[in-house]
Amino acid sequence: MYLYGASGHAKVIIDILHAINEPIEALFDDNETINNLFDYPVLHTSEIKGPLLISIGNNNIRKKIAESVSVTIGQAFHPSAIISAKTNIDKGTVVMQGAIIQSDVNIGKHCIINTGASIDHESLIGDYVHISPHCTLCGNVEIGEGVLIGAGTTIIPGVKIGCWSVIGAGSVVAKDIPDHVLAVGNRCKVVKNL
Repeated sequence: MYLYGASGHAKVIIDILHAINEPIEALFDDNETINNLFDYPVLHTSEIKGPLLISIGNNNIRKKIAESVSVTIGQAFHPSAIISAKTNIDKGTVVMQGAIIQSDVNIGKHCIINTGASIDHESLIGDYVHISPHCTLCGNVEIGEGVLIGAGTTIIPGVKIGCWSVIGAGSVVAKDIPDHVLAVGNRCKVVKNL
C-alpha cells in the first residue's frame, strides 16, 4: 500500500495498516522537506503508484488528489472497528480504531470514519466526508458530500446535512442543515455561509 500525505493522519493510517498486516511501500508528499515518516520513505514525484490511500484529513484536498490520480485505490479498516456485514463502504475510505458502523449504512468514497465514531442503521454518508472522533450519528441520517462533522457531535435520527457544510465540535443536530454552511451548538444553528 502507498499513502499520499505524510502528516498526522498518515500516522493513524499506518497504525491501521500495521494492525491488518498490510505492507506499506512508501508515502508521497508535496513537501520536499519531509523525507521519511516512521522509517517509511516519503517520495516527491509526479508518478503516483497504487494501491493508494489518500492520508490527508482536509476533505477538499482529498477530493482534488482523488480526481487527479489514476491508480488502484485501497481501503483500511482497523480490526477494533465493528462494521456490519450488511453495510457498503466505497473505495478510499478509512475506518479508525473503535468505530461502529451498523446495518444498512452506505458510506461513499474517500471518507474518514474517525476514532470511536458511531454510525447507526440506514444512514447515508456521501463522498469525501470526515466524521470526527466520538461522533454519534443516529439512524437514517444523511450526510452530503464533503461534510466535516466536528468531534463529539450528535446527530438525531432522520437529519440531513447538506453538501460541503461544517458542523462544529460538540454540536447536537436536531434539524436539517443546508449546503455550504457552518453550523454549531446545542441545538445546532447555522452561523455563516461557506
